[in-house]
Amino acid sequence: MKHMMDTAHSIVKRDPAAKSTLEVILLYPGYHALLSHRIAHRFYTLRLFLIARMISQFSRFLTGIEIHPGAQIGQRLFIDHGMGTVIGETAIIGDDCLIYHNVTLGGTSSNDVKRHPTIGNNVMIGAGAQIIGPITIGDNVKVGTNSVVVRDVEANTTVAGIPAKVIDHHSD
Repeated sequence: MKHMMDTAHSIVKRDPAAKSTLEVILLYPGYHALLSHRIAHRFYTLRLFLIARMISQFSRFLTGIEIHPGAQIGQRLFIDHGMGTVIGETAIIGDDCLIYHNVTLGGTSSNDVKRHPTIGNNVMIGAGAQIIGPITIGDNVKVGTNSVVVRDVEANTTVAGIPAKVIDHHSD
């Protein structure tokens, strides 16, 4: 649970609306969804799939955020607002990422293969963005609001549009 305290502290640092760690722990649905996911993912790795899905679906009911228990999520993820966010089974998310509401990390295949995106570290995904398929989003990428990303994105870039195109290269 130390990781969840680190997550709460990091949210307070990154969200000017968060007035305390206690507020995040008690009132932030993205935090609750992530906590539920950590529990569900543990059952998933033990191959107790039904229990894992029951936990994730209950969390979805409470928070409006759907995270498949098979998704692999790094440390200090901040799902801001979160309503309508969907993270698929084979998605991988790195450390220190920020995901706004109504984002989809979706798949393109019904086969039992890697079919969801891999997101690097320190990635910001704007509200309504759709990142679809087994693509890779590099470290320090910014994805613009309502963008549709269907191809790999190299590190240190900003992409936006439908389909998403590189609009900036940056050094962080």
